[in-house]
Amino acid sequence: MCDAYNDQYGRQYISVMPTNLYGPNDNYDLNNSHVLPALIRKAHEAKQRGDASLVVWGTGTPMREFLYADDLADACVFLMEKGYNGPLVNIGTGTDVTIRELAETVVDIVGFQGVLTFDASKPDGTPRKLMDVSRLNSLGWRASTNLRDGIRLAYQDYLSKAT
Repeated sequence: MCDAYNDQYGRQYISVMPTNLYGPNDNYDLNNSHVLPALIRKAHEAKQRGDASLVVWGTGTPMREFLYADDLADACVFLMEKGYNGPLVNIGTGTDVTIRELAETVVDIVGFQGVLTFDASKPDGTPRKLMDVSRLNSLGWRASTNLRDGIRLAYQDYLSKAT
């Protein structure tokens, strides 16, 4: 649609597709949030209760890519300032982690001391979700927030809202 408007009306709209986002003002509701904010909340609450274990749905083997929300904003501004006028642009980090690695990182940052348990009776979802970000990288943009630092910032955001 953006391409059609650009052609018909001489506009310069940019169409972007972000990967899984997380960060400030995320949805930490256990019933309808995404995996990363849900893991942050679950780990925090398990830590507060002194639980011996934390259950994560699935086998832990699916791979996911995550992008800190401020990096998405930065990429959009970068494209606008560059005057990008081309096809859809994927915005992501170009790297992924297993759900197990993600959960291990979250519990480490949160300080949960118990054991991670994976419930293989629950669905895994798609085995891998990784975007090709070569177009954006070739323009000179790369995400600046690594996953560990982003999770730390997201956990601080969660704590500021949980009290």
